[in-house]
Amino acid sequence: MAQDGTTGAGSVSSAGGGKIARRGLLFVLSSPSGAGKTTLGQRLRRADPSLELSISATTRPRRQSEIDGQDYHFVTADRFERMAERGEFLEHATVFGNRYGTLREPVIEALDRGRDVLFDVDWQGAAQLAANAREDLVLVFILPPSAAALEQRLRTRAQDSDEVIGHRMSRAAEEIAHWAEYDYVIVNDDLGRAYEEVRAILAAERLKRVRQPGLTPFVERLLAELT
Repeated sequence: MAQDGTTGAGSVSSAGGGKIARRGLLFVLSSPSGAGKTTLGQRLRRADPSLELSISATTRPRRQSEIDGQDYHFVTADRFERMAERGEFLEHATVFGNRYGTLREPVIEALDRGRDVLFDVDWQGAAQLAANAREDLVLVFILPPSAAALEQRLRTRAQDSDEVIGHRMSRAAEEIAHWAEYDYVIVNDDLGRAYEEVRAILAAERLKRVRQPGLTPFVERLLAELT
């Protein structure tokens, strides 16, 4: 059983110990670069291995610490364009001159199997997902506690040049301006607390009645036993 009290993908526990069929959900974490969405997503997946990670395709150069097919599918700009033309993406966007896209087929298959899929995308990707799959979508935006804290986090991770950090800081205001388009907003001033809040959101969304198609036959059997 996952730490949030659910049985993981595809079902939730009933009071009698049985399992109720559940449709998967798309769980989106967005934030300005450096505000913590990737760290929170990694902690969430460590606690709940049944949560699948949506691995995006990107034209961005691979960083030294990244693994192709695990962190991203690294593709050329030409290949990305062909994939987009064939409708292979559920969403795609251009960020800092690089293209990112969510592969449609594995995500839809996961939902149909009752699997939950975690997304680490920006507001553009979230908006496209909302246009294509709003009923299955849960949108969470992560805010930094201050501009100074955001810049410090970007510098501490030591992955980008001063020029790139400057671009990321300039873009942060544009990204934060879309906070009201999200279902939930968390201020990441304490990583442990922010993680617990994200985990609570996931647990509650999994238990929504509309995401449990197995409830109808379960309740019908229960009523039959009582009458």
